[in-house]
Amino acid sequence: MAYLTLLIAAAAGTAVLDARLHLAFWRDPRAAAVTVAAGTVFFLAWDLAAIAAGVFRHGSSPLMTGVMLGPELPLEEPVFLAFFSYTAVVLYAAAGRVVAAVARRTDAGGNR
Repeated sequence: MAYLTLLIAAAAGTAVLDARLHLAFWRDPRAAAVTVAAGTVFFLAWDLAAIAAGVFRHGSSPLMTGVMLGPELPLEEPVFLAFFSYTAVVLYAAAGRVVAAVARRTDAGGNR
């Protein structure tokens, strides 16, 4: 249960930054939701293919809930994949802002 709790806490921290800086869901909720959902589905399909091929296997851990959504697929995995996708969207938006700010400073001040 600890791992799931930490994933949710990390996602909440990302959401606070997102809200404060208006990076993803607070700038364009629909686009952010579609992107996070697409990333989550893509990586979940990847995981399922790897599970079917015998590449991914679930090991036991006292930090996990023990709830399995399928063979070798713990509850925490789709939560992690959604968090991973959300973090990627937020980082991409933040990087875009940094690049734009540097470009504006370079245009305004000449050399940098």
